[in-house]
Amino acid sequence: MIATMLSAATGLLVQSVGEATAGDVPSKLNPGAVADTARNAITERGRYMVLTGHCNNCHTAGYAQREGDVPESEWLRGSGSQGWRGPWGTTYASNLRVNVNGMNEDDWVTYAKNLRARPPMPWWSVRDTSVEDLRAMYQFIKQLGLTGSPAQPYLPLDQEPSSPYIQYPMGSK
Repeated sequence: MIATMLSAATGLLVQSVGEATAGDVPSKLNPGAVADTARNAITERGRYMVLTGHCNNCHTAGYAQREGDVPESEWLRGSGSQGWRGPWGTTYASNLRVNVNGMNEDDWVTYAKNLRARPPMPWWSVRDTSVEDLRAMYQFIKQLGLTGSPAQPYLPLDQEPSSPYIQYPMGSK
């Protein structure tokens, strides 16, 4: 996947220099420009994965209620005060920007591939995501920058949350 993105980025740059041919690439192009274009393609892939993976639905406060009309600068900062309550207790979506900025890319991939979280997090989908796509997600989240604070801690079922929450049926798990 990343090799395909690099190839596509090089092709775009060749088109942008006009008459250059594939054999001219090393002499006509700035290698830094090729790397920047490749990085941009990877970051855009990560943005796409966050959107189509529906990460914002839980990890961006108010995203679902505002039908996705939330500035990108507010994405992935966690669920804020809203929790999800069910037979497991009450969980709060993590601030992925804090989490990612505390890891390097390899640590993120290892974390995601071994994730097993409480509901409603679809951890099985994250674990099935390709390494290339996880790396792209990391790059996108990392470029958003560090902001906000870590999520509220999990509350066991016997503790009533003081903040708003979405109630799941208590008979399901």
